[in-house]
Amino acid sequence: MTSLDGAVLLITGANGGIGREFVSQALSRGASKVYATARVPRAWDDERIVPLQLDVNDPESVSAAVEAAADLTMLINNAGILHTSPSLLETPVGQLREVMETNFFGPVLLSQAFAPVLTAHAESALVNVHSVASWYALGGIYSASKAALWSATNSLRLELDERGVQVVGVHVGFVDTPMAAAANASGEIMAPQDLVRKVFDAVEADEYEVIADEFSANVKAGLSAPIEACTPNSRAAQSRKQSSGRGQLDAPPRKPTALASEHHH
Repeated sequence: MTSLDGAVLLITGANGGIGREFVSQALSRGASKVYATARVPRAWDDERIVPLQLDVNDPESVSAAVEAAADLTMLINNAGILHTSPSLLETPVGQLREVMETNFFGPVLLSQAFAPVLTAHAESALVNVHSVASWYALGGIYSASKAALWSATNSLRLELDERGVQVVGVHVGFVDTPMAAAANASGEIMAPQDLVRKVFDAVEADEYEVIADEFSANVKAGLSAPIEACTPNSRAAQSRKQSSGRGQLDAPPRKPTALASEHHH
């Protein structure tokens, strides 16, 4: 179990709506210091918050962050990007690589870099923010990148758990942030403070996974169903639905561009 009381956190994407909430709630739970990172860090009005420049795609920037945050006990990989095209076939190669670099390689390489720092403590934690899109592949390259990160989180847990690091994966659908608004998200939308509260509750309860909302819970529950249940617009799914009235996950289809929580560099 990792307590927030006295913890030292580094939060990527701290300028965004979810990132700011991570900073605020960490301090309210007793964290002694929070490194609030972004490509262009903002000013904060609390001496416990240390603004830190970090580009997760820049090895030199990552190395500088590791040197600056050598007292870290909890790393939260929250930064990410979302391109609006749901099509893998039509997404330019540059965008494919950019999303994978930021949403997959960025958090994995940051986890590698901070692993010696985290394992040096008796209690430490690594939190990776995934998405329901890890399982519900309607977001094109975004879904692919989050599925890859989910798998990597599980692999990191196998390596780090025995070394005393709690590794937590977070799955969530829509969060009330500018990114969700820009994507015209509809249906159940979670407040950032509710998401972060669930994440920190899970960390302090020694849990490994956060299924933050009903949408994510329904999608995960449907993974054991036939594959067409996860592709509700496929010909097979439509045929099954017409013949039996079922064959689809117990969750409404979402616009591919909105299958994300809100997080930025």
